[in-house]
Amino acid sequence: MNYEINYDTQTILPIENYSSKIIENGSQYIVEKHPYKVIEHSCEYFGSSYEGRKAGTKKLLGITHKAPIIIEETRRIIFFPTKSADREDCIWINLCQVNRYFSTSDRNSAIEFKNGDKLEFDISIGSLTNQIMRATRLKYVLEERIKVKEGIK
Repeated sequence: MNYEINYDTQTILPIENYSSKIIENGSQYIVEKHPYKVIEHSCEYFGSSYEGRKAGTKKLLGITHKAPIIIEETRRIIFFPTKSADREDCIWINLCQVNRYFSTSDRNSAIEFKNGDKLEFDISIGSLTNQIMRATRLKYVLEERIKVKEGIK
């Protein structure tokens, strides 16, 4: 099964055998692809490559490590990784679906999504905050460029 990320996709979690559990606004799907491959496929589905999207983030923000990725620009779908994208345990989170986030321990944090679902992650609050801030900055720069292009001030 190929899965294309959409606005309601909340997170892509790695599970055994290089598969992924995708959580989408109350529904869950198992895809026999690693999360990185789901991200890569969705970038291609929306007309770019993962490497092209990563290069775009570098050009816009100068970020190369654990870079947030624009999956689809018209809906402002931006995902960010919890770890380096090439790691087996990297989780991808949709910025658009994050309502709030908080620390649950020294090493763990949780996200409450817009639909009220909560999920705990193996990431410190400092690292999670940094990743959310990077993704938010990317979204802001994207929106500003779209405004300029459309002649909106």
